[in-house]
Amino acid sequence: MIAIITGDIINSQKSDSELWLPKLKELLESWSAAPENWEIYRGDEFQLKCSVDEVFRKALLLKSLIRTFENLDVRLAIGIGNEVFRSEKITESNGSAYVNSGRLLTEIKSQGKTLSIQTENDKVNRDLNILFKWASLDFDSWTAATAEIIHQLLRNSELTQEELARELNITQSSVSQRVKRANFELLQETDQFFRKKISEL
Repeated sequence: MIAIITGDIINSQKSDSELWLPKLKELLESWSAAPENWEIYRGDEFQLKCSVDEVFRKALLLKSLIRTFENLDVRLAIGIGNEVFRSEKITESNGSAYVNSGRLLTEIKSQGKTLSIQTENDKVNRDLNILFKWASLDFDSWTAATAEIIHQLLRNSELTQEELARELNITQSSVSQRVKRANFELLQETDQFFRKKISEL
């Protein structure tokens, strides 16, 4: 069983891709090799293959990265399933994980959602998509400053608030306020719940 994230950048035509595209590539490259495991295509769409237990955390990292750019957001469709054909290019590979993810992206575009999941288990889908609806109320309202804090903490959970303050050139109290506003502890609990729920598949 594998996880596929199919995503597209919202409002990409209103932003200079030279700002966000290198950062997106850098993040994807830090996880695995292209084009077998990830690919950016049509300018503002991408696909990523990863392990099932890591997919929610990777979705959060993608979301928080793109939200650091003013007026940008990202839609993420997570497909869980099998891989029946593995090509040298992820966009040419196939299986239920790919089908679930691709179809779901089309569906959430029309519904105005930014995060959803499709597995072979209807109960897991229902439970996790309710969770994602609630979580998206938070994700979709992140400011660039909040997204930056979340992204840094997700990339390196060992960072202290003092180190973050130095890195972002702000005060430690500002970091503390942003971490609270970001509900970072709740994000971590949500990730743990996701891993437990997905293990039921």
